[in-house]
Amino acid sequence: MRRKRIMVIGPSRCGKTTLVNVLNDYEGPLRRTPDLIYGENTIDVPGAYIENAWMYKHIIAISQDASHILILVDHSNCTEIYPYGFAKCFRCPVIGVITKCDLISENEEKCLQQLKDIGVSEPYFHISFPMGTEIDALKKYLFEKDEE
Repeated sequence: MRRKRIMVIGPSRCGKTTLVNVLNDYEGPLRRTPDLIYGENTIDVPGAYIENAWMYKHIIAISQDASHILILVDHSNCTEIYPYGFAKCFRCPVIGVITKCDLISENEEKCLQQLKDIGVSEPYFHISFPMGTEIDALKKYLFEKDEE
């Protein structure tokens, strides 16, 4: 049986690879992810997969290897990129993550509404890498649930 990993989905430059590196306890250099990357604990899905509707079928197929799906919304640029109800395509738990929550505070309601429209249920995690906000809480939520 294949090992299940946490799948991370989001638009380009929303913090996916940074989050993936944290979840994999990797401290090396950041690199743009042009390809799908299976890490120790994660599946890093390039932004192009969600930015091009014809690639949704690939995201859904890849999700069969996922224990959880993290759908990222960028607080600094909350452009609506996901289709309405998108989270309902997946069989495993879908978790909403708002990245760059320390930037542009007036986008808070837009980000929350976007997650609701996508079909993601609470709890939502508000992540800021420079400030270290809720990163440990997300890791605890993901990895302690896996151990149960």
